[in-house]
Amino acid sequence: MPKPVSASNTSRRLEIRFPEELPVSGQRGIIKDALQNHQVVIVCGETGSGKTTQLPKICLDLGRGTINGGKLIGHTQPRRIAATATAKRIAQELGSPIGQDVGYQVRFADKTSNTASIKLMTDGILLAETQRDPQLKAYDTLIIDEAHERSLNIDFLLGYLRQLLPKRPDLKLIITSATIDAQRFAEHFAINGKVAPVIEVSGRLFPVEQRYSPLEPDPKPDGKKESKAVKEIPEAVTEAIANVWREGASGAGDVLVFLPGEREIRDCAEALRKDHVLQQRFHPEILSLFARQSVAEQERVFSPGNGRRIILTTNVAETSLTVPNIRYVIDSGLARVKRYSYRNKVEQLQIEPISQAAANQRAGRCGRVSDGICIRLYSELDYQSRPKFTDPEILRSSLAAVLLRMSSLRLPKIQHFPFIDKPLGRAITDGVQLLDELGAIEFDESDASDSKDINNSFKLTAIGKQLADLPLDPRIGRMLLAAKEQNALKEVTIIASALATQDPRERPMDQGAAADQAHLQFADERSEFLSFVKLWSWYQDALQHKHSNRQLENLCRSKFLSPRRLREWRDVHGQLHTMLGEKGWKENGLAATYEQVHLSLLTGLLGYVAKKEEDEKSQDRNSKTGGYVGARGIRPFIWPGSTIGKKAGAWILAGELQETNRMYARTIAKIEPQWVEKVAAHRLIKSLSDPFWDHRQGEVMAFERGTLYGLPIYHGRRVRYEPHNPEEARELFISQALVQEEMFGRMETPALYRETEADAKKKYPGLFGFFWHNCRLIKEIEALEHRSRRPDVLVDDDLLFAFYESRIPKAVCNREGLKAWLKKEPELDSQLRLEKADLMRHEAAGITVDRYPKKMMVGGVELNLTYHFEPGSPKDGVTLVVPLTQLNQVDGRRCEWLVPGMCEEKVLLLLKSLPQKLRRHCVPLPDYAKSFLERKLEDKQFGVGDFLDSLISDIRKERGLEIKRTDFRPEALPLHSSMNFRLIDEHGRQLEVERNLVRLRSEYGETARSAFQAIAQETAQTELGVEPPKANSTKPDEKARAVEQGGYRSWEFGELPETLEIQKGNKTLFGYPALVDRGDYCDLEVFDDLLEARKQHHLGLRRLFALSNKDTLKALQKQLPGIRELGLLFINVGSVEGLIEQILNLAIERAFMTEVLPVNAEQFAERLQAGKPRLALIAQEVSRHALNALQAHADLQKKMASAKAASPTAYADMQTQMQGLIFPKFVADIPYGQLVHLPRYLKAIAMRIDKLRSNPSRDAQCQKDWESVARPWQKLLQGSKGSSSYAMTEDQTLQDFRWQLEELRVALYAQELKTPSPMSLKRLEKVLASLR
Repeated sequence: MPKPVSASNTSRRLEIRFPEELPVSGQRGIIKDALQNHQVVIVCGETGSGKTTQLPKICLDLGRGTINGGKLIGHTQPRRIAATATAKRIAQELGSPIGQDVGYQVRFADKTSNTASIKLMTDGILLAETQRDPQLKAYDTLIIDEAHERSLNIDFLLGYLRQLLPKRPDLKLIITSATIDAQRFAEHFAINGKVAPVIEVSGRLFPVEQRYSPLEPDPKPDGKKESKAVKEIPEAVTEAIANVWREGASGAGDVLVFLPGEREIRDCAEALRKDHVLQQRFHPEILSLFARQSVAEQERVFSPGNGRRIILTTNVAETSLTVPNIRYVIDSGLARVKRYSYRNKVEQLQIEPISQAAANQRAGRCGRVSDGICIRLYSELDYQSRPKFTDPEILRSSLAAVLLRMSSLRLPKIQHFPFIDKPLGRAITDGVQLLDELGAIEFDESDASDSKDINNSFKLTAIGKQLADLPLDPRIGRMLLAAKEQNALKEVTIIASALATQDPRERPMDQGAAADQAHLQFADERSEFLSFVKLWSWYQDALQHKHSNRQLENLCRSKFLSPRRLREWRDVHGQLHTMLGEKGWKENGLAATYEQVHLSLLTGLLGYVAKKEEDEKSQDRNSKTGGYVGARGIRPFIWPGSTIGKKAGAWILAGELQETNRMYARTIAKIEPQWVEKVAAHRLIKSLSDPFWDHRQGEVMAFERGTLYGLPIYHGRRVRYEPHNPEEARELFISQALVQEEMFGRMETPALYRETEADAKKKYPGLFGFFWHNCRLIKEIEALEHRSRRPDVLVDDDLLFAFYESRIPKAVCNREGLKAWLKKEPELDSQLRLEKADLMRHEAAGITVDRYPKKMMVGGVELNLTYHFEPGSPKDGVTLVVPLTQLNQVDGRRCEWLVPGMCEEKVLLLLKSLPQKLRRHCVPLPDYAKSFLERKLEDKQFGVGDFLDSLISDIRKERGLEIKRTDFRPEALPLHSSMNFRLIDEHGRQLEVERNLVRLRSEYGETARSAFQAIAQETAQTELGVEPPKANSTKPDEKARAVEQGGYRSWEFGELPETLEIQKGNKTLFGYPALVDRGDYCDLEVFDDLLEARKQHHLGLRRLFALSNKDTLKALQKQLPGIRELGLLFINVGSVEGLIEQILNLAIERAFMTEVLPVNAEQFAERLQAGKPRLALIAQEVSRHALNALQAHADLQKKMASAKAASPTAYADMQTQMQGLIFPKFVADIPYGQLVHLPRYLKAIAMRIDKLRSNPSRDAQCQKDWESVARPWQKLLQGSKGSSSYAMTEDQTLQDFRWQLEELRVALYAQELKTPSPMSLKRLEKVLASLR
């Protein structure tokens, strides 16, 4: 029976008894002595020693406490449940009602009175009291229990008390622990070099046998591993349980299995249920115990069962909790430990090996009732190598709250604070960063100067002081402060209290889907934070309408909600509500908007913002990184159990980031990026890039990018650059707005320039005159540069910059500033006006309008010329602006000459392209080029005839040198030495830019002709008296077309001039009217090309004569002499009908069209009258000539075979000659004068064949002689065809030479046949020389 001890010095006496069975009771004398002689005593008691309940009573017995005229005995516990349970137990032992002598205070619940001597509390409560009572004057004794847990609060208290003890010599401190590193505590509390005494108290434990059964076998001494495979945890647990239970009666008893987490518990439970041996022999009850379980599930563990039980638990059962009837412990040696990542600002739950101390605590669980056995699933070697103690929480936590509290308590800087384990430097930095993020601190610049580390020198802001006053996590406190401002306090208090307690929603393993379905009614499609608000509203409603507590609990369970956690949430909310009410904070009457709530939350969770990744890869299911990118480069996944999940938008806010095997964002909500900017304006790092002149704003702007901890919140925002960098803004203003002439926008085309100038003068009347004056001057000088192809006339931008820079005041950086300065005095504008001399580096001599004309005559019309100097550009050189209607009138030969100013360079380049042996005759080349141009200008021959021919004849005349066209290499000349043609439509829009006129005409020639004829039609109607063709005349039966529809069968219109003047607006165009052959009738059309008009008119007039002699021609078709023979001889050459048509057409031309063509009805009638009688005779004559030629051809064909045998070369030559004489259109194409001679030419071939057999060598010599003049002629012909696009008519002399060559063949091979005029090789060589 314990002996009662009476407390002294008080009117009210307390019976203090000490149960003798508790080891600590036996040591009370030693503890009393130590306490009387030392300020600090360390009691090192093992599990079950009774230290928790007996130490406060020992202190009372020693005369401390209120009842003895002293002050409170404070007693802290790490867990709320332990504080309340211990208080009740001590009160019971003292026989006093709770609150009278023994009280407790947890979270916000206070069960103490003025008379209380002992106060149980959580260490957090005592910490909170240090703010109101820094000296802790309410206490004369403090007991810090379970100090081995080394939570943040314990470490902070121990450090705080270490500093307080010297100031409070009357304060006694007892530190207790189960497994403690006693020596470190003793040294930490050494006073004046004297170490604090350590009193060891044994525990009430039965012996525990340690067995090691590692999952992975240890390697053998020779380095080889055993053959046993590595076991998985569930398999090893099943095996161990089977082994211990097999030991017969002694094997009976429950098993406590320590596993790292819920998932492992699930796997293990499944493996045990599937093990048939265990199930059939022992029928065990398999239970689980972990923090998130409902109270009912946890209670089942503490009530002893009938059969054998296997309890699967996490590290919650290590301390404080005592599970009854445990005989065996199986320890996996692993636990999930919260570690704070300083880099990612997240708490990570990682599976780590436990320390030796934790392993011993676990083993101690099975020695409470009888001898126990602990099976460790790791080797003894592994156990020995583990750290002795678990890392104190301070080394793996965020220090923001500690720092905040220390700052508010005006404690020394954290580096100098006497912690048992000093926090890491980066942990401190991290805490400072979080407080800075929350806006709770500001850095003290003056203090930073003497210390290199800025973390040391900060002070609390107004927000910081308010946060320190709230006993809450700084993030949650910050949310509430923001909610007060946002009028969302009601909702945020609900959310904050939910975040501070465990989630009341339960999800039992076997009913996951049902639980998810039940919780859907609380889900919010945009925000999981609002799910708490919905759940709260539902719970409040259920409370109001409840019939009984049981009915309410059943309702909650049906929704898979934990009634205990809901009550706890309600308590926390109530306490929070009361506390805020006491501070005078008012809740919002109206419901807060989504934005108000989330702006408040965002304030406390800035580091938890994330933005959806743009690229597809990160959205892939198997991607290693999440689909979001967050602050500080983290890439989280959305928590799999999220109700929003894939519907989360581009930006989310997370309530927490947790890293297990992946980084997960939990409790998420959709947010807008502009909210981040609103809340985090003080945290955004802004960077400017690419400053530029913005003519709309009239100042220099830049693109701003805002990032929050590396996460881009916005980019590309235009902001004023001047406030950030006035010097550079001024430089850009001068260089871009003034020097580059972009003051009012870019003026790239003349039209844009005119429009911009008109707008600016309207907006700023009488201002900025200097700007337009300078622009015009620069444009003039640039035009000079383009013409002269010299880029060195205009001064460079640097000189212009210097001009403006020296005259404009330093303060002027934008248009408005310049405007205000110019308005001060009228003469300021003239100071900024440039002179021509300022802008030109040298006098641009020789750049005159006659050398570089602005217009050129084309088809009697002046067309514009433009100049551009930019080598390599398509615009380089001189460009002729050609309206579409005049494309076919452009004289290509004239364009080859370019303009006088550029012709000299072209001649020089052409001379340089000559071979050396020819080139040397013209040296010095520049002088020759210059004199050639001067000669042509003097003789008014510039632009007349073919350019190359003119140059060749000039060289022949000046230097007596024979040069051929082929000696020049025009293809080697640069682009600008050929004319550029810019084709425009009637509105001035560019259709094409091309240097090749032939290509341009082949593409646009038809379009140009149609456009021209559309314009010319009106003029043609009035001038020529022509009826316009009516629409819809495109029927296939054109023969039925009536005269009045536009077709003519005789001359029924006015006079037909060769040229027609057409007025189009202020322009005069020239057209060429012609008759066009349509088969059964003729049409009148106006052509844009004289050659084409002449060709068409010749055919059209012939058709008109044919239509007037219809009957005669019809009769002739049948009555031509030798018509049958003609047909037989021609059948192998071509169509007989075609031949007859050719004969009749030639007859018409010979009868009616040999003289000047008629231009009116009268002349036409006269010509018709005169030619009619001759038509038949001429037709018969032509027919006879054709027949003679065909007969000679037929005779020749018979001889050709023998020629092939005699000489293949000669045969090939004769074949070519024959094909040039007799071919399908020979009557139409060979001039009539030569048609007569065809039989002679063919006969000459026949004679050549006869002579070939007897003297082949002579034939070969003659062929060689003939080719010596024929080949050069062919080259000349090709050369003229090359420029034929420019030649107005093909050279007639070249055509005549072709027949002279035929006569030469006769002279060479058949002198007997004679030639009309003397013919020899020498004679033809002279003719050829003149042609060149």
